[in-house]
Amino acid sequence: MSSKKSDGFTSEEKAAMKARAKELKAEARANQKREEGEKDLLEKVAEMPEPDRSMAQRIHALVSEHAPDLWPKTWYGMPAYAKDGKVVCFFQSAAKFNARYATLGFNDTANLDDGNMWPTTFALKGLTASEEARIVALVKQAVGNE
Repeated sequence: MSSKKSDGFTSEEKAAMKARAKELKAEARANQKREEGEKDLLEKVAEMPEPDRSMAQRIHALVSEHAPDLWPKTWYGMPAYAKDGKVVCFFQSAAKFNARYATLGFNDTANLDDGNMWPTTFALKGLTASEEARIVALVKQAVGNE
C-alpha cells in the first residue's frame, strides 16, 4: 500500500473539469437553438492553429451543406455534429493532443456499418477534392442520406 498522500486534482484536471462544465451549459443552449451551437463550434475552430483551422472550417461547410439535419455543437472541446442530441461525427484538431494528424471521427450513432468491421475514425493531414468527396459520402451515409 502506498503512503503517498494525494493533494486532490491537478491544475490541469481542474481546468478540464471547468471547461467541461462550461461546455455542458453551452450544450444545453445549443440543444435549444442551433445558432448557439454553431457559434460555440466556430469559436473553437477559430482557436485552432493552421492547418487544422482551415480543415475544420471546410468540414463545417461540407456537413452544413450535405447534412443539414445535423446540429453543430462542441463536444469535449471539439467541433461536432449531432442528430436528436447525440453526436454523430466530430473533428479533432491535431494540436489538441499534439498528434501528427487531425481526425474526423464517427460515433456509434452513425450508420457506417459494413459487415462485422468498419472504420470510424479517419486521419486528416489536408483536404483535396478527393478527401472532401469522401467526407461528404461518409457524412451522408452516417445520417442515412446516401
